[in-house]
Amino acid sequence: MKARVFFSREITPEKVVELYRLLDADLPGKVAVKLHSGEKGNQNFLGPSFWKPMIESLDGTVVECNTAYGDAFEGVRDHTPSHLRLMEAHGWSKNFRIDLMDAEGPDARLPIANGKVLKENYVGKHMLNYDSMLVLAHFKGHPQGGYGGALKQLSIGCASAAGKALIHSGGVSENNIECWQKHAEQDRFCEAMADAASSVVGHFNGHIAFINVMKNLSVDCDCCAVAEDPCMKDIGILASLDPIAVDQACIDQIYAAKDDPGQAHFLERVESRHGVHTIEAAAELGFGTREYELIEV
Repeated sequence: MKARVFFSREITPEKVVELYRLLDADLPGKVAVKLHSGEKGNQNFLGPSFWKPMIESLDGTVVECNTAYGDAFEGVRDHTPSHLRLMEAHGWSKNFRIDLMDAEGPDARLPIANGKVLKENYVGKHMLNYDSMLVLAHFKGHPQGGYGGALKQLSIGCASAAGKALIHSGGVSENNIECWQKHAEQDRFCEAMADAASSVVGHFNGHIAFINVMKNLSVDCDCCAVAEDPCMKDIGILASLDPIAVDQACIDQIYAAKDDPGQAHFLERVESRHGVHTIEAAAELGFGTREYELIEV
């Protein structure tokens, strides 16, 4: 059965809310809103003013997790105090309730019964305090994963620092320094992301929804302190109850943008990192489908 993916070429905060309502999502109780809060120095992330109407409509709590940078990258989100200061500087804590889900241990461990690489996923223990989740993804490129969308937010985004290390190392290490020394072969890394994403979808058991915004289309992620400027024109907003379908639809939009002079550069980033393999692996795990009906609004 094909998944429904709603699509709008108009990119506004109000359109995000409109597409969400079309999903008829079941997000009861206490709602976690997973988004990317932006690394210090990053110019491309989507800030509080863009997401505010959507988050306020659900009375949601903005949730994030610490990173596993070690010494591999610039950035300040790898320690709770500096991460919280940055979220304040970026305006998140001024506008919303915020929760660093792994600010205190021990991590929650989500089982992955049929994982290709991982048998369990480590997430911030505060995830267990929420009844449902809305994933707000800024779709763009990514230095390691090729692209970042809903599946990346579910996996790397929801994982604790130790969980991120485990994904990056393909299940070898929970240490945030060792994981870069023992980084998994690329397809194995993509499969570990799919495994981790499956555990979060399973945890919320239908009480989860996904919105991808194709704006500020850089080859670099919002986790990059020094990111390339966008290389492609903005495309639109896509929303679905299926994280695999919404990411596949975004990739298809990139391939369809043949007249965009930045397309080749963006696709080089996706293809050189085997980005679509994350979608392939996720579909094989069975928590969504690559087949979708695109409904333009």
